[in-house]
Amino acid sequence: MNRARYFSIIEEKLNTLATRINSRGRLNILDLHSHSETFYQYFLQELFGWTISNENEVKANVEAIDLIDHKNKLLIQISATSTKKKIEDSLSKDIIKRYKDYTFKFISISKDSDNLKKMVYCNPHSISFDPGKDIIDKNSILTFIKGMNIDDQKRIYTFIKKELANDIDLVRLESNLANIINVLSKENLDQEGLNMEINPYEISRKMEYNKLNAAVLVIEDYRIHYGKLDKIYQEFDLLGSSKSMSVFSAISGEYRKAMNDFSGDKLFFQVIDKIIERIQNSANYQAIPCEELELCVNIIVVDAFIRCKIFRNPENYNYATT
Repeated sequence: MNRARYFSIIEEKLNTLATRINSRGRLNILDLHSHSETFYQYFLQELFGWTISNENEVKANVEAIDLIDHKNKLLIQISATSTKKKIEDSLSKDIIKRYKDYTFKFISISKDSDNLKKMVYCNPHSISFDPGKDIIDKNSILTFIKGMNIDDQKRIYTFIKKELANDIDLVRLESNLANIINVLSKENLDQEGLNMEINPYEISRKMEYNKLNAAVLVIEDYRIHYGKLDKIYQEFDLLGSSKSMSVFSAISGEYRKAMNDFSGDKLFFQVIDKIIERIQNSANYQAIPCEELELCVNIIVVDAFIRCKIFRNPENYNYATT
């Protein structure tokens, strides 16, 4: 299910970030704390619809305030230190007096804060602050995301992937691609009508002809792996098992099933989602992290697009057989 996949990647990324902040903090390496403040500025905007500016960009090291939302009247502190003392120190700062009609929000970016939400705090300037609602940690954020509708969840997932993407490990990538090809090739598939020729062609004209817009970015990002995937297909096929044909059959089969209900970008991403589903439901599947699975499927589907296995070719399309 897409919802489970979206949430799994979001949860994995936020937990990894929290773990790294904690680990590097113990070593007194604090660069990630600063970067996380910027990340949370845009993440909280995306998540809650707040209109946030970074006070530290205006005046360095503003006491008690990292981010501010004048529209919704919120003072926001981002902290890797989650203690009652930390919160009370912030509430006691004189700068709070300037914002008496605002609400103070404390965002714990690395530690769970369930115990802090139950405590009573000294709040000398009487700013609005309800610990149960206004202390926000990773778990409460994940609970909020889990309850979102699927469109909003996908929006957060897309943001997280852009902000917290990992560099590609090429050795591991090749192994994962081989594993996924092996899974797809063991499916009982109808291979009728598949053309096994590899056809280089005018990719941009085909994208335009099929009205692909958002998918263009995916195709451009992953077409560079064409040669690597071709090598894997050739190695498998030399061993006498036509895994490439089975993979293309799986992808084109999902394309044919979806093309009556979808077109353009929606059709392209529907094929990706259905191939991911198919792999996850296979008895042969050896689980890898969701993000790696999605990366590999993106590469495989983009490759099928390049090889003319899915989507229509424009009229008078010029290509060369190699």
